[in-house]
Amino acid sequence: MSETTNSTTLQEKVQVFGRFLSGMVMPNIGAFIAWGLLTALFIPTGWTPNAYLAKASGPMVQWLIPLLIGYSGGRAIYGHRGGVVGAIATAGVIAGADIPMFLGAMIMGPFGGWCIKKFDDAFEESIPAGFEMLVNNFSAGILGAILAVIAYMVIGPVVLALNNVLRTAVEFLVNVNLIPLVSILVEPGKILFLNNAINHGIFTPIGVQESQTFGKSLFFLIEANPGPGFGMLLAFCLFGKGAAKGSAPGAIIIHFLGGIHEIYFPYVLMKPLLLIALIPAGMTGVFTLHLLNGGLIAPASPGSIFAVLAMTPKGAYFANIAAVTAATVVSFIISSIILKSSKDTDSEGSLETAQTSMKAMKNRGKISENETVINGAQIKKIIYACDAGMGSSAMGASALRNKFKKAGYPQISITNCAIENIPADAQIVVSHEKLAERAKKASPQAEHIFVTDFLQNNVFDILIDRIKSAGITQSNVSADTPKPSNFNKNLLKLSNIKIGLTSVSRDEAIKMAGQILVDGGYVDKAYIKAMLHREEQVSTYIGKGVAIPHGENSAKSDIKASGLSVLQFPQGVKFDDETAYIVIGIAGIGNEHLTILANIATMLDENEHAADMLKNAKTAQEIFDLFTK
Repeated sequence: MSETTNSTTLQEKVQVFGRFLSGMVMPNIGAFIAWGLLTALFIPTGWTPNAYLAKASGPMVQWLIPLLIGYSGGRAIYGHRGGVVGAIATAGVIAGADIPMFLGAMIMGPFGGWCIKKFDDAFEESIPAGFEMLVNNFSAGILGAILAVIAYMVIGPVVLALNNVLRTAVEFLVNVNLIPLVSILVEPGKILFLNNAINHGIFTPIGVQESQTFGKSLFFLIEANPGPGFGMLLAFCLFGKGAAKGSAPGAIIIHFLGGIHEIYFPYVLMKPLLLIALIPAGMTGVFTLHLLNGGLIAPASPGSIFAVLAMTPKGAYFANIAAVTAATVVSFIISSIILKSSKDTDSEGSLETAQTSMKAMKNRGKISENETVINGAQIKKIIYACDAGMGSSAMGASALRNKFKKAGYPQISITNCAIENIPADAQIVVSHEKLAERAKKASPQAEHIFVTDFLQNNVFDILIDRIKSAGITQSNVSADTPKPSNFNKNLLKLSNIKIGLTSVSRDEAIKMAGQILVDGGYVDKAYIKAMLHREEQVSTYIGKGVAIPHGENSAKSDIKASGLSVLQFPQGVKFDDETAYIVIGIAGIGNEHLTILANIATMLDENEHAADMLKNAKTAQEIFDLFTK
């Protein structure tokens, strides 16, 4: 168990670091593309050579792009002020080098943001009234200048030395024809969503240097080559089974033409053996590029075949198309063999399980930028917040509270509320990522963690690791949490539960759930419109095949009494990219309905078969018992 936990924690740390690296580069991809187009068009070997216009590309890659990266890195640490100091510090490392200083920018940008943040933390309470702007401006200027000097004299030479070592290693791999071996790390790394970190954090800086010298670089096409994923999806189109086969054609369009490579990751998670196809395919593509002297002039982002062709310099089209084609063929052949010899059915359930795993890895709880993380020893009060505070957040809080109790930390208060009602003493606020701006505005003093599902997330893992690292011991003290009212038999009647329904659209399912609440006297007719509008803002799908549509906070005046309706759709209803088999309409006044929601949250969180039990229930009584006992 400890090995699994350590592995998960390491993966999370790598993913966080990878997101941070790519977060400095991805917002500035437009600048890379602009530089690439100017270079491809006007350099002496370009499509329309023009010595005068070609001069515009030099300052962009030497100064503009590193400064943008440095600013983005500093801003990620400490907002605009951190970005400014990060950019000043980056200027020092640029001035001391004759190569594009992307790596130096990735170091000095965040370091500059961190330094000015620490300065402000130390002196903000000591600044006399009326002198705030003066101190802020001069502190940023003086500290930035000091960091620029340090960057020029220390960091620049270190980065240049590392660059020379890296270049020597790469040249060695190229000279002995071992460069294709990088695919052994790249292809599995992509499946773990490290693709952007690998591509933009490692290959792009190397590629830019090569492109400056040779007019192109194969490093831009190592990770971005769409061939491996394309070949695997083609194999699913012909030899896959069930939902995997049916969804593969659409995935091909999104992957190969749209450049969104993440679309094929669930297929690999469903059948990890397919890595045996992707790795040789990637190696084949790299070997072909090296053999035929292919490469791109700048990064292809996204990794669409159109982006690849757009960034291909004159004379390299045959090599690049051959590399994509070769990778596709190898991936297709090996994937086909694996799929044809497979003993399982690749059923719809398998694909959905893989998609759930993919989402869990990619959309782990993300800590908000620009704020202090609460120390594990100080965590006392956690708030789950959603728009109305009656559904999603209630279930998320209940599930998290149960996990902390089982872990031996019941003293931590975990409650839910509407975003507008977040208490002033909230230390950590968990909310949906689409509500990020509202959550931050409502509780600027708190640390914010944003999720995509209130039940399927790793908020517990993030916080429990922090608490244990602080040396906090387990406790038997009960948490001071509001207790829901005793179960009211009018909340959920057997007549409110409908089973075996034919699949309909999302909005129709919500209307059906709302109409039961109207007919039962729980809400006015206007509440249904509020339920639909709420769904347009943020999906009420909470994970494990369950959606809980409910009205907005502003619609509480339309609620006459707390009540629930339950609809079972054995074939499912699409809620955006997810499929719900149970749709629970909610109208809540006070805490009356929280008893049932707590039961549902506990059941879904603790019973891995809960979703199947709900989906396959044959009578309304079965569902009633699951929700109320």
